[in-house]
Amino acid sequence: MPPAIPTVVKPKHFGAPLGMYSHGMVAPGGEIVVVAGQVGMGEGGAVAVGDVGAQTKQALENVRAIVEAAGCTMGHIVRLQTFLTHAEDIPGFMTARGEVFPRYFPKGAYPPNTLLVVSRLVKPELLVEIEAMAVKPAAAATVKRPAARPRAAKAAKGGRSAGRRKASRKR
Repeated sequence: MPPAIPTVVKPKHFGAPLGMYSHGMVAPGGEIVVVAGQVGMGEGGAVAVGDVGAQTKQALENVRAIVEAAGCTMGHIVRLQTFLTHAEDIPGFMTARGEVFPRYFPKGAYPPNTLLVVSRLVKPELLVEIEAMAVKPAAAATVKRPAARPRAAKAAKGGRSAGRRKASRKR
């Protein structure tokens, strides 16, 4: 049985989302994977200066690399938060997202996304930053539990079971 993936929440009285996102999602139980804000910086620190579309695609690729390293897919993402440094970059961001989201989310179940316009990011040439949260399915999550002590060992050490047997023999 494949691990469960998040499902989109569609309130009946809500209209369609204004873009490629969902109003909400329900995630099956598992481990939470939190991805720090990723920027449009590629290998070696290269940044497509002045190109919000290229920076958006790179930031999303960086998110993808992190969730995959954590044992998830982009389909396990349950929340995105996007920061842009200029309101006039919103159309470029939307276009770039529209180009890559169908590949990342082929079933069209887009995660909720909050888009904020901020005064700047850590470096002035950065135009976009994207945070993510994913839920690693419980079947894929590694859960370490302490090893149980065998009952025989407990009885041999004078545990409760051994005490009860002694008491019942005396009767």
